[in-house]
Amino acid sequence: MLKHNASAKRNPERVVIMGAGGFIGASLVKALKANKIHFLALTSKKLNLLDSDASDRLADILNSDDTLVVISAIAPCKNNEMLFQNISMMKAVCEAIEKQQPKHLIYLSSDAVYTDSTDPLTETSSAEPGSLHGVMHLSREIMLKHDCTSPMTVIRPSLIYGAEDTHNGYGPNQFLRLSLAGKEITLFGEGEEQRDHVYIEDVVNILLLVILYCSEGVINVATGSVVSFREIAQMVSEYFNPNIIINTIPRVGPMPHNGYRPFDPSSCLTAFPEFNYTTFANGFEVTFKALTH
Repeated sequence: MLKHNASAKRNPERVVIMGAGGFIGASLVKALKANKIHFLALTSKKLNLLDSDASDRLADILNSDDTLVVISAIAPCKNNEMLFQNISMMKAVCEAIEKQQPKHLIYLSSDAVYTDSTDPLTETSSAEPGSLHGVMHLSREIMLKHDCTSPMTVIRPSLIYGAEDTHNGYGPNQFLRLSLAGKEITLFGEGEEQRDHVYIEDVVNILLLVILYCSEGVINVATGSVVSFREIAQMVSEYFNPNIIINTIPRVGPMPHNGYRPFDPSSCLTAFPEFNYTTFANGFEVTFKALTH
């Protein structure tokens, strides 16, 4: 459960965003602009966390009244080299905050830190990741907690979708783009794997609320509803392209998360009673319209 250090919404002096050029970071920048919140957007071109002087440069940038949002990552983390790079990046951040603590620190992590479970996952579920991606995020969480003495929030979203996602990973974004290009959708196995997909604007709205309330603790960002990849492909066919061909290929290796990844969103909804998640059907439709304009 989150603890709010502000009794009412309050704009911070400045929000410093590490990873402002990515899908989530760029979406947060738009939201901060819309809400007239002062911010500094840092991309890898402006400050590459793998540079030898990155920690000193970041420490010089930070002020004691800043809210620091750390989104920067080389993701998804697929091998040991990527894991090492991500840890090196976070080492630079930790060295910087040792020199200059921000007022508030927010780390965008991932639901991949959790152990697989058939029960709905909560913020207190066992964090024993079975993937390098989960190991990477959990390691970075622990590194930050070790060196951060200010209020800190860890946000763990499930699968994020939206029109401006550059990863084009298996799922909503890829299926819609394939449909628009007149290409086939190919499902792994029978596409029976069920996951919780969260709309990008919901992730950003939670980020904003955490910033405005100066919240601290751990919070999942997941809707509480699961949908299979086959259902998503069928939605593309039913609503957007009835001529789309849906194929299947044999699955190689075990099904991720044993094919089922449910969440209990009650902690998030209790922390922010004014917030409601976008249903997958609505978010999917908005994403489609954005891709076609």
